[in-house]
Formats: sequence, C-alpha cells, structure tokens
Amino acid sequence: MAIWFDGFSIDYARERSQNSLISHLGIEVVEAGDDYVKARMPVDQRTKQPAGVLHGGASVALAETLATWGATFCVDRAKHHCVGLEINANHLRPVSGGYVDAVARPAHIGKTTQIWEVRITDERSKLVCISRVTMAVLVKPTMY
Repeated sequence: MAIWFDGFSIDYARERSQNSLISHLGIEVVEAGDDYVKARMPVDQRTKQPAGVLHGGASVALAETLATWGATFCVDRAKHHCVGLEINANHLRPVSGGYVDAVARPAHIGKTTQIWEVRITDERSKLVCISRVTMAVLVKPTMY
C-alpha cells in the first residue's frame, strides 16, 4: 500500500532541489516506491572531508534530504509543511570515491510527527551510515 498523499513526483523534487544545498552536494532523488524514496550522492570534492573520505555531515545532509522529501509527499502539501526536528546518524565505514545510495522508509507517520529510517550504502551495497530522522508536521502550506 502506497504511503504518498497524492503520489511522489521525482521531477518535482529534482526541480525544487535546484540552487540549494541539495544540488550543491550533487544529491539526486532517483526512485520512489510504494513506501520508500531513494537518492544518490557523489563522493567527491564537495562531499569529502580533508582526510579524503565521505564527510559525516554530507551523509547527514543526504539523510535529512530524503526524510524531508518523504515526509512532504506523505501529507497534503496545501495544508502542511514538514521540517526536521531531530536527526542522529551512525557512520559505519569510510567511502573514498564513487557514489553512495540512500533509501528512506517511514517507521512512523503521524499527524504531527513522522520518523524516517535512512540507510546509506556504498557501490558494493555495504552499509555506510544509518540515520533516524524525526520530522515535525506543521499546519501551514509547504514551502517545498
């Protein structure tokens, strides 16, 4: 059963991400299923720390981006706006190049809060980071 209020528009997410941190980091939403959203991000000069591996903050930005898009499409955007309330992340292995993929799925979709789990993997499908994002659902039209 699909969780989306009126479908998930990848084109809308891509268009609205332009000229923001999302596009600066090269994050791109690539897929949405009935109960998940998937994106990818390059591991390059924009997303690496000085030690030459993926910056944990870039992983957190990827996780919050996916949770925000997921939460946004689960509500009536004419009435609600979703924002990050809390995020945690466990960084499990370094990545020095290529791409990482992230998949976000809801653990809870409520009227005022949502909780999303985001799993980030490398090109060998090895788990790089796992994050949990709590979203607040505000009563005002979306700004996304």
